[in-house]
Amino acid sequence: MVWNLIRSQFVDVIFWTDDSGDTMCWRFPRQGNEIKYAAQLTVREGQTAVFVNEGRIADIFPPGMYRLETKNLPVLSTLQAWPHGFESPFKAEVYFIATRRFPNLKWGTRNPIMLRDREFGPVRLRKLRHL
Repeated sequence: MVWNLIRSQFVDVIFWTDDSGDTMCWRFPRQGNEIKYAAQLTVREGQTAVFVNEGRIADIFPPGMYRLETKNLPVLSTLQAWPHGFESPFKAEVYFIATRRFPNLKWGTRNPIMLRDREFGPVRLRKLRHL
């Protein structure tokens, strides 16, 4: 517990490597979503990163290296979070989005979906089958 608290005070190094090749979106797993001030963000080719700070999209990053600015200062934020059970109220998240093509994905539903159209009335939608 103490070691985890000490470890969480260091500046974050944020990056994503997708070994599976089939992940479209991934959230950086920072415990408590307390990304520290001056965190280093690396976005690789074929990715875009979305930085969400305090519940709002703060920026979108193309490939490159960046420094993130949050209100979570190492050590000081933890001490200020004492009234909140040592959990910072300043939440920040980074989502990585794969920008490459995903060929041969199987999309659709087993059964048709019923929708109402103003012109055609009830419509049954389903995935087209390959001929």
